[in-house]
Amino acid sequence: MKKTFYSNGKLLITGEYLVLDGAKGFALPTKFGQNLIVEEGCNQKIEWKSYDSDGSIWFEDIILISDIIKPINTEVESVTNTLITILKEAFLLNPDFLTNSKGYKITTELTFPKNWGLGTSSTLINNIGQWLQIDAFILLKNSFGGSGYDIACAQNDCPIVYHLEQGNPIIEKVPFSPKFTTNIHFVYLNKKQNSKTAITKYKRNGQNNLSQVITLNDQTTSEVLAAKTVQAFEEALEKHEKDMSSILETPTIKDSLFPDFSGTIKSLGAWGGDFVMVISNENPTEYFTQKGYTTVIPYDEIILT
Repeated sequence: MKKTFYSNGKLLITGEYLVLDGAKGFALPTKFGQNLIVEEGCNQKIEWKSYDSDGSIWFEDIILISDIIKPINTEVESVTNTLITILKEAFLLNPDFLTNSKGYKITTELTFPKNWGLGTSSTLINNIGQWLQIDAFILLKNSFGGSGYDIACAQNDCPIVYHLEQGNPIIEKVPFSPKFTTNIHFVYLNKKQNSKTAITKYKRNGQNNLSQVITLNDQTTSEVLAAKTVQAFEEALEKHEKDMSSILETPTIKDSLFPDFSGTIKSLGAWGGDFVMVISNENPTEYFTQKGYTTVIPYDEIILT
C-alpha cells in the first residue's frame, strides 16, 4: 500500500542564528515543499530515490536494513551516510518500522529546486516523522540538530513566531497579511549556503551580551509583525540587518552586493546564500536580473497565504 506525506518549506524572516539560543523568530511556510512516498519493499533493504523539482534524480541508493540497525561508521559525509543517520535515529524512536518490515521503496519529490535552500532536510525529517508517527523535533535534534523552526514551518500552513523554551519548541500562529505584500519579493542569490558552517561562525562571534541581543531581536520581531506601513516594515528589517551584521562581523548583503539598490534587502537564514527578502516601491526584477540574479519571486507566489 502506497502512503504519501508532504511538508512545507520555510523562510526565516527574523531571528536567524539567535533562534538557536531562545530568541523569537518570525517564519513563513512556503508554497513549495517535499513529498515522501512509501511503498512496501523486499529483501530487507530500502530502495531510495530522490527527485529534484525538474524531475531529475539527484540521489539514488539501496540501504540494507541491517546497516541501519547495527552501528556503522557514518563519519564520512555523504548523502547516504546522512540518510542512514536519520533513519537510525528514527529506528531508535520507533523500532517496529524496521524490525517488522521486509523492506521499503521510498521516493522523495521536491517541488522547489534543491539548491534553493527552502528545507530539503527539514521537510524530509518532518515527512519521516509523519510516516513513523514520531516527534520530528526530537528526530531533528538527534540527527541534524538546529532550532527546529523549519520543522514548525513544515507542520503549519500560516505565519508563525517560534522560539525555544528550556529546549522545547514553542509555536505561535500569528496573523500576517499586510497590504504591502506587493512590495515584497524574494531573490535567490545563486548559491546554497552551508548552514553548519554559518552556525559555527555565529557560535564563535555571537555569544557576547546574548541576553541583551535576544531582547533586542524579540523587540524587532514584534515591530516587524506590528508594521502597518511598508516604511515601518523596512525600518524594522533594516535595524535587524544592522544588528546581525554587528554580531556576525559580516557586511550586510546590501552593502556587499547591492549598495545602489533603492529599497531594503534582508538576508534570510544563513548569510551570504539562499534567498533574500527585498522590499521596494518598484518591481525589482529588472535590477536583479541585470546583475545575474534571475530568480525573483513575488510574495504571493512563494508564501502560503
